[in-house]
Amino acid sequence: MINLDNLKTRARAELATARTNDELEAWRVKYLGRSSDLSLFLRSLAEKTLEEKRELGPKANGLKQELERLLFDKQKIAGTRQPVRSGFDITEPGKNLNLGHLHPITQVKNELNDAFKFLGFEIYEGPEISSEGYDFDVLNFPKDHPARESMDTYWIKPETDVLGNGLKRLDLRPHLTGMSVRYMQAKKKKEPFRFVYPGRAFRSEATDAGHERCFYQYEALIVNKDISLSGGKILVTTILERVFGRQVEVRMRPGFFPFVEPGFEIDMQCLNCSGRGCSVCKWDGWVEMMPGGPPHPNVLKAGGFDPKVWQGFYINIGLDRITMMKHGIDDIRLMHSGDLRFLNQF
Repeated sequence: MINLDNLKTRARAELATARTNDELEAWRVKYLGRSSDLSLFLRSLAEKTLEEKRELGPKANGLKQELERLLFDKQKIAGTRQPVRSGFDITEPGKNLNLGHLHPITQVKNELNDAFKFLGFEIYEGPEISSEGYDFDVLNFPKDHPARESMDTYWIKPETDVLGNGLKRLDLRPHLTGMSVRYMQAKKKKEPFRFVYPGRAFRSEATDAGHERCFYQYEALIVNKDISLSGGKILVTTILERVFGRQVEVRMRPGFFPFVEPGFEIDMQCLNCSGRGCSVCKWDGWVEMMPGGPPHPNVLKAGGFDPKVWQGFYINIGLDRITMMKHGIDDIRLMHSGDLRFLNQF
């Protein structure tokens, strides 16, 4: 048995002198903790008679509630509403979390993915380590083409040629176009298709404001039995308008690429200088964004499609360059520098 009135008097007196969080916590343990006199008394009521429970129970519970209220009021005055033992002040202002974000190139890639998926395209990815067979032979590159030299392509080691013509070298893919043949070869049923394949490419070349050794491309290919050049241009303008949020002036110039016939250089007006000329567009007012055109018959054959029946249209978007246009970046090297002062702007 304890004297509840004396307990109440001692508790109130000691609480009045408590000043620090540690002192408040010590008071709570002494008078409200599991081993406190009050808690032990409340548990002992289970062994009391019914008359004693009716007399002492309400009084003891009332004292416990009063002490809890006094402790809460004391904590409120001290500037905290939560139990002191938590060590966390819910009344303090929140802190802004320094969250990360996607790289600007990744953001543009995702926007293109959304745009192409809206148009019914499949998203495809292939290996970054490819071979001379896929990157040159099946794409109709001549044996003496300069792109096969080590001054342009990073070569690794020999492998068996995909066409069964002996050993061919492995490489870090200098472009993504070989992925189209991989995709066509994987299709067991020859039927119309449309797909895109984003990824990194590697070139052994000098870097400047518009060129990097490792860069990102985004290729798209449509294969059907009836594809027109005007339809291909509409595809280009639609995608660019989706990325930039407004119409973009585009021009298609004749160009030679072994994997398309006929081939086109597809340029867009430089948005960095509005066509007036700058370091990004080499003072021309236009930026080369992508090659394009119908797949060469030999490429369709390598993929298992009869070129007399099937037609198509390629485009190969430079992700780095289109990102530069979107954000007004004048040096491609900034995007691959890892400099957080630059990246945090996006």
